[in-house]
Amino acid sequence: MLRRHLLDSSSSRGRIVALLRRGPRTADEMAVDLKLTSAAIRAQITAMQRDGIVQRAGQRAGATRPSQTFALTADVEQLLSGAYVPLLFELVRESAARLEPKEFRALMRNAGKGLAAGFRRPAPADAPLATRVHDVGALLNDQLGSTMEVQRSNGHYLLRGFGCPLAALTEHHSNVCVAVECLISTLVQAPVQACCDRSPRPQCCFLVGQSKGGRA
Repeated sequence: MLRRHLLDSSSSRGRIVALLRRGPRTADEMAVDLKLTSAAIRAQITAMQRDGIVQRAGQRAGATRPSQTFALTADVEQLLSGAYVPLLFELVRESAARLEPKEFRALMRNAGKGLAAGFRRPAPADAPLATRVHDVGALLNDQLGSTMEVQRSNGHYLLRGFGCPLAALTEHHSNVCVAVECLISTLVQAPVQACCDRSPRPQCCFLVGQSKGGRA
């Protein structure tokens, strides 16, 4: 929905996004191209900066003084691309088809560890387990678009989601959950076991603090 909104050529915001996809522009350049006043463009740019859509990109020499240029943020550039999910889906499909199940699970575990290496560990390994679990849950919500909440269950912790950020993949390849399981385990520094709901509307669920054999 947000992608469609940003690509809506009938709105001023959508027309600004279309211009900035071609490269950085000054407010005056955008005003000329869109046949709007500079004041109207600057008001839109201010709002789009606040919303994380546009950022300052540099300066361009002008007749009397340099003019500020603006560009789309990296997050919005990625959001506007429709190539990421189809390419990732094909990579996972090819890997699952070519590898033995054990090899594919190992690949997913390594992918989870690699993903964890790109995150700042939210709490030290000697912090209480409850602190580590809550911090990792907040990190996943902020960085991966998850909707995780922490629950207590029989002396352990559940990271339970109200959806799945990888639903397009897990619907066909449930072992993709192993990557997230390993990601969480690496960050929280405790055993983690996936117990996801893979119904037509999948929901994440990870048991923290219990090994595969059931021991705490």
